[in-house]
Amino acid sequence: MIFDIEVNNKIIKARRGETILSALNRSGIKVPTLCHLEELLPTGACRLCVVEIEGRESLVPACSEVVMEWMKIQTHSPRVIKARKTIVELLLSNHPDDCLYCERNGNCDLQNLSVDLNILDRRISGTKNKFKTDRSSSSMIHDPKKCVLCGRCVRVCDEITGVSALDFVCRGNECAIETAYGKSLNLSSCISCGQCLMVCPTGALYERDHLPELIDSLHNPQKHVVVQYSPIVAVSLAEEFGVKAGKEISGNINAALRKIGFNRVFDGTFGHDLKIYEEATELHQRLKNNGVLPMFSSCCPAWVKYLEQNDASLIPNLSTCKSAQQMQGALLKNYYPEKNNIEPDSIYSVSIVPCIARKFEAQREQMTHKGITDVDAVLTTREFTRLIRIFGIDVLNSEPELPDNMFAARSSSGKLTGVSGGTTEALIRTLYFLETGNEMVSFKLSELRNIKGTKEFYITIGEMELGFAIVSDLRSAHALMEDIKQGRKNIHYIEVMACGSGCINGGGQPFVNRRDEVKLRMKAIYDMDDKDSIKVAHKNPQLQELMASYLEKPLSEKCISLLHTSFQEREVL
Repeated sequence: MIFDIEVNNKIIKARRGETILSALNRSGIKVPTLCHLEELLPTGACRLCVVEIEGRESLVPACSEVVMEWMKIQTHSPRVIKARKTIVELLLSNHPDDCLYCERNGNCDLQNLSVDLNILDRRISGTKNKFKTDRSSSSMIHDPKKCVLCGRCVRVCDEITGVSALDFVCRGNECAIETAYGKSLNLSSCISCGQCLMVCPTGALYERDHLPELIDSLHNPQKHVVVQYSPIVAVSLAEEFGVKAGKEISGNINAALRKIGFNRVFDGTFGHDLKIYEEATELHQRLKNNGVLPMFSSCCPAWVKYLEQNDASLIPNLSTCKSAQQMQGALLKNYYPEKNNIEPDSIYSVSIVPCIARKFEAQREQMTHKGITDVDAVLTTREFTRLIRIFGIDVLNSEPELPDNMFAARSSSGKLTGVSGGTTEALIRTLYFLETGNEMVSFKLSELRNIKGTKEFYITIGEMELGFAIVSDLRSAHALMEDIKQGRKNIHYIEVMACGSGCINGGGQPFVNRRDEVKLRMKAIYDMDDKDSIKVAHKNPQLQELMASYLEKPLSEKCISLLHTSFQEREVL
């Protein structure tokens, strides 16, 4: 039911049962929030969204108050503005004064609120927090001195991701957000997905910076610096420079990376094609040889870590394939130097991805082959943006260039892997060919797109009736794992992504209006799949050449040595 309410002396439409905040947002009236997350129930904790309602003595939080037909609301009355200003001044009273050096400078909600409320001096002084910065994680840094106790990170980690690595401890002035028993992040149940980082309004959580080491390597004549970049970065980077989401700028990225000084620039989509081909072959072999089923995807390092520390009994179900990043990294440290007469020790390999968990993955001991690490440095999309600005590159106006030829060819299947359900769709295309010797009549599997929660899909391939499940959050994954342990048999492959909607919504992506931007990134990926001439990984001509001349065939001894890995149980608090 739709009815009228009065807001700032004007009539707007409201829907029965919705909150005041929802009605205001739909009408283009913005009120500030810090604790609010659109997909979760409101807590009313920060009180910044308070409004004045005629007939009510106290100010009311708009995020948790339901609209009523009789309401007359003032969103920016002098009383409301004074209350909001006081709240922000109290938050600033013990906040560090290091905005110029802060990771979130220019992209900080607290900073923006101070500007919006015209706070020009420190009216309230408080004792500064003396919390220690936690730098123990290989992926992210926790600086509790900058925490405003909005609780977003706690709620996302618990209610959406399902990991519960963070929580409130103590009360009053001693209140803080910590891991279990106040231990460091590397000892906690954190899986480095970075979703807490994406909702943090300040610089209390941010990714570990790999730029200083990279810049040193770029200026070291003894180093041969090579880079691969994710196909997802190519459709999200432009957002950092004010362009509408979904614009694909891989050609501009190639040019920018060469101007920065990288010796070789490679499209990471090739690695995704290799991953699809190898993983589809592994699944086909398990199906034919009564292997461990269902087979779980191993492309998401946050999901892999979650399984290792929560249910080690299911580790044999994981595909032994490395991720696309690590596969291409292994080739760059082995195949590439062999073909170009370069010492492997001199190669410094960089990966640019939308994910902070890749930083953790790159330093796993299993990702070292004969003493040489597959990937030396991992940059997020945001770090790449900073690198571009450090070197003064006008990336959008750079003349587009092609990537270096060795790994230049790619299929649209390789690009699909960044979207939840895309890995399964790409894998089915190749699995169909492996089983029947023919290509699918229609490559597009619409049922596997726009995944929320858990999606199940069933298909006949040759004489096999196969079931696939796609999961885009770990809370749903946990429920499905329980079904598997109870003996469920009709699912043969499970794709799990720790981040909702997949890597396009990863923890290293731009800080933007995520729901709208993510949809546009997804559309860009699907549009490329519609237009590209090569739609299956196994038809990538350079991949076929690589198999014939170097790897021999999928699951060969060389493939097992370079492209596969192992996983192990992890003990966490």
